[in-house]
Amino acid sequence: MNRPPPLCPGDAVAVVAPASPPRSLANYRNGLDRLRALYDVRSAWTPGRERGYLAAPDAERVECLEAAIADPGVRGIICVRGGYGCLRLLPHLDWSLAAAHPTLLVGYSDITALHLAYYARADWSGLSGPVATEWDKLDEDSLHSYRALAEGNTPSLDAPSLSPLRSGTATGPLLGGNLSVLVHLLGTPFAPEWDGAILVLEDIAEAPYRVDRMLGHLDQAGVLTAVGGVVLGDFGSAPDPSDAPSLALETVFDNYFGNRSYPVATQLPYGHRLPRCTLPIGSVVQLSTGTDDADLTVRRPAVATPEDASP
Repeated sequence: MNRPPPLCPGDAVAVVAPASPPRSLANYRNGLDRLRALYDVRSAWTPGRERGYLAAPDAERVECLEAAIADPGVRGIICVRGGYGCLRLLPHLDWSLAAAHPTLLVGYSDITALHLAYYARADWSGLSGPVATEWDKLDEDSLHSYRALAEGNTPSLDAPSLSPLRSGTATGPLLGGNLSVLVHLLGTPFAPEWDGAILVLEDIAEAPYRVDRMLGHLDQAGVLTAVGGVVLGDFGSAPDPSDAPSLALETVFDNYFGNRSYPVATQLPYGHRLPRCTLPIGSVVQLSTGTDDADLTVRRPAVATPEDASP
């Protein structure tokens, strides 16, 4: 892995908006204030160049992202929010620049496209973690989960809610994120190799039939056969018209994962709602599931450590 340096209190960060602008400028500004209490915020997105649902035109978003990567003083890139827009940037990114300057990228949801593309094309690891607009309301458990990984620790990522669906043990790179974003990378040159990976998935307010369709896409593309294990996070609350026939999400998950030969766990506190654990995308993790319990543990830090420099 081309792992970035750790991100510790006082280090320099850039706050960029590779996808959508914040819904609330007040939340964003309050989040910036809390970020500034922990880090040296060298640069931050400012309103004024929005283009519909995009935080700025594509070329400007690429320029801001790559300026942060190229700056040797910047140790971390905190995304403003998700929304939509990262997929549009992928054909225009300089992968050789990224390979030469690994930088800790923090975000989730639409940032899934960047995490997986940087893993596939520049061998980066990154953190699927809190965006700037959430920092004003970030609870202590969520903050602790994020900081533990950003600063180089290898915590267990399990929680009392983590539940086994299929038993077993598997070790591999943790790949995934938002299901809706992930499926749109299939068939592109920016999708990673899935063989042996531990696949993590979440989404928000998607009806069961839509989740079924996306999982069917992953299955028929060979992803669900290639991976070594699956962890399902928070799928939020979907619209539920009382007169519409449906399946429960639990039934959909059992259809796709109930007979797999690898370990599968559900109910990881990871998704669009707080409190939420941060996940080290690209880092090696171990998933262990038994009859009644499940555990997801980081086996290698998401960031470079002093041991990496040892001969």
